[in-house]
Formats: sequence, C-alpha cells, structure tokens
Amino acid sequence: MSESSEQFVRPVLKNFIKSLRDIGYTFEIAVADIIDNSISASCSYVNIYAVQEENNAIFQLLDDGIGMTNVELIEAMRIATSDPDEKREKNDLGRFGLGLKTASFSQCTVLTVISKKQGQLSIKQWDLDLLAKKNDWILITPNLSTYSNLTLFKELNEIESGTLVIWEKIDRFESAQYALVLDKLRKHLSLVFHRFLSAHFDKKLRITINRNPLKPFDPFNTNHKATLEKAEEIINYNNKSIVIKPFILPHHSKVNQQEWEFYATEDGYIKSQGFYLYRANRLIIYGTWWGLHRATDAHKLVRIQIDITNDQDKFWGIDIKKSTATPLTEIKKELKNIINNVTKEGAKPFSTRGRIVKDKNLVRFWDRVVQPNEQYFKINFEHPLIIGFVRTLDNNQSFIFKNIVMGIETYLPLQAIQVALQETPHLMNQEILFPKDERIELVNKLTSLGFTDEEISGIIKSEIVK
Repeated sequence: MSESSEQFVRPVLKNFIKSLRDIGYTFEIAVADIIDNSISASCSYVNIYAVQEENNAIFQLLDDGIGMTNVELIEAMRIATSDPDEKREKNDLGRFGLGLKTASFSQCTVLTVISKKQGQLSIKQWDLDLLAKKNDWILITPNLSTYSNLTLFKELNEIESGTLVIWEKIDRFESAQYALVLDKLRKHLSLVFHRFLSAHFDKKLRITINRNPLKPFDPFNTNHKATLEKAEEIINYNNKSIVIKPFILPHHSKVNQQEWEFYATEDGYIKSQGFYLYRANRLIIYGTWWGLHRATDAHKLVRIQIDITNDQDKFWGIDIKKSTATPLTEIKKELKNIINNVTKEGAKPFSTRGRIVKDKNLVRFWDRVVQPNEQYFKINFEHPLIIGFVRTLDNNQSFIFKNIVMGIETYLPLQAIQVALQETPHLMNQEILFPKDERIELVNKLTSLGFTDEEISGIIKSEIVK
C-alpha cells in the first residue's frame, strides 16, 4: 500500500474575491454590519460622511470606540479572524469575524481602515484589484498623509480613540443613485438600531449621516396610548431564554394620516406584520411569519417582538450578513401557539368594525349575505327610500331599475376598495358624495311625507353596513 501524499493548491484569488463580493449585501445592510463593530468597540457615536467627488462616491464611517493598535488592526483585517463558536461578550454584535471585510468588499474594491489607540494612528488597506493581480493576500500600509484631507480623518485626530472606515471605488450602484441610497440607509439604520438610538440603554448611541442625526424608529409605536401591548412570554430552549412580546398597532381611526403612513414603512402594513427578531438588542429580521402564518389584511397591525442573546445564532440560522434568520423546527412550534393567540386579538379592530350596530331603527342601503361557501354584498330593497321610489315606477322602469342595481351589486369593486383601505384609509371619504345641503333637503322632504325624527335618523345613517 503506497503512502498518501500532500499537495498545496493555492486558490485562484480573483475568482474567490468575486464570490466573496456576491454574498448578498445591500448597501444599507453592509453599513449596518460595520456599525455592529463600532458598537462592539463601546462607541458613543458613529459619524457617517458620504459624498460624491468627481462622480465617484466616497464613504467614510468614524466611531469613537476603543480603537486598535497596529497589531490589532492587522488581525481585524484578517479574513475570518474570529471563531463563530467562541463565547462572546453579551453586547458583542459580531460572530464570524467577516463583517468588516465582506460588508466592505460587497460595496467597494478599496477598503482602508485607520484606527487610533493610545494616541497612535495605524492604517491598513485591502485593494481587491491588487489581490487579483498578485493572486495573494497582500495587506497594504498606505501613507497616512494620503487621507489627511478627509473630513472624518481630521475628527479622528481630535479624539482620544476611534476607528475610521473608508470605502473607495464603490461600484455597486450608479453615482447618480447615491442620494436615494443614502435615504434608504437612514431609514434602515433608524429601524435596525432604534434601541441604541433611544433611551433604551443607559448609554445612548448617536448616529449621524452627513451631519444629520438619526432618529430612532420604534416599529411597535409603543408610546401611543392606542397600541396594545400584550403580556411577555418566555420560551426556554436548550437552557436559553427566548423572550416574546406581541404588539397590536393602533387602528387607522386612532392615528392621524401622517402617523399611519409613517408606521406602515415603505413596505406597507401587510409586509410589515409578523415577527421582529432582536439579537443583543439589534434588529436582525422583521416583517416575517417564517411560513407559520399567511399575511392577511386582518392581521396587518400585529407585530411580535422576539429577543435572543448573541449565543443563540445556531438555533436561529442567522447568516453572515445578520439580515436573515430561520428558527429551528422546535422553536417554530412554540411560535405557532403565540401566533394563534395574538392574531385573534389583532383582527378585532377590523372584524368588529362595520358589523351590526345596536340601533334597531337603523336602516342600511347594503346588506352582507353570509352563506356556508360564499358571501356577498347586496342592496337592501327593504330600505324605505327604495321602496318609495319603486312604487312610482311602471313595470318597464322597475325592470330597468332592478337591472341597474344588480349591475352595481355584481361589479362592486371590492379589490380596489380593499387596496384603497390598506394604502390610504384616511383619504377614504364616501360622505362627500352626499353633501350636507342635500341631506338637509332630504330631511325636510321626509318630514313632509310623515317620517318621524327617529326614522329619518336611521335613513340618514344608512351607509353603515351589517
């Protein structure tokens, strides 16, 4: 039997880098990954400065964290510098030791990091074009003076410690799109780090983009008196605690139009319902039911907060980007029970609205007919106004009138109505079709015909549906 032999096979670095760049980061997710490192470095602020110079987008991110020595910076620039299975500090938002590099490589081809610790500045750089050309991991030490004119480099010089991340040769979007990209970034960071930006902690984080401070976006609108906050539940799995807290947001009748649209987010209420997973207080994934429940209009106000510690990643399938997660089957079973309870409560603002009003004198134009296998809306031909009108018609006119009504019933634009109520409920105003002066005229006419005030009141309010 011959002895086995070993052969060293160097990877084609150019191809490896291309794969590394296409993990699936968006610009805002990549920036959030960099901020995770800043928070882990105990910073109190993160300043982002993003501008276009000669049609080239340049991105700078500075924190006032503990900083790194030259040796520590070299280690931080190493690919996969951390063991994902090692125990971490409870506030450490990292895991794989890949975030700084993979997030940066996904957006640019030149990554430069300048860090300050103990009064000393250190600088290192990855240039992906050079790596591909040399087919080796060559870490560059540029001259600090190259970056001395950068806005945030000057700020780094003035603080005791901190780290500056610089992206050059950004090539994932057209420079003309930079303003839109930054707007999306603001919204994403305001949501993902809303707990850090608020008074949730003793040490409040400040994040600015081009000198404009971010405001926290609390997806549960917890400060509104109409928000229903359900009791906290705890799931124990593998000696770890999973803390669940359901919320039901206010119905549109309880908030103004601006607030309603604000909490809908750009995705809308339908896509924003479901679970919101927080890992060490950082939002990982949101607006998902993980296939355990179907997103419906009736449950669009239901949002369920989940809190886990940073040592539960393997139970939740959290990826490198910290933007996707899928819990284990055993955990899903527990979550299913919670869904069933909270969605019943979440449907009440809609299922109880527009139902039977306890006013026996109220006469409606529309009736809802519910049968075992179908339901539909129909005109109420027992309405006093319709009865009175039909009596004035001859047979041909009565036939034409009934066919007109059947056409209105049959082609009632239910889908369009549903979409309008979902997207812009505050703009819906059917009463504009029945002006006040015409109502007054109708009241006078009915009075002259012998109707009582109580009967007239029921007719005027007849637009309420059973």
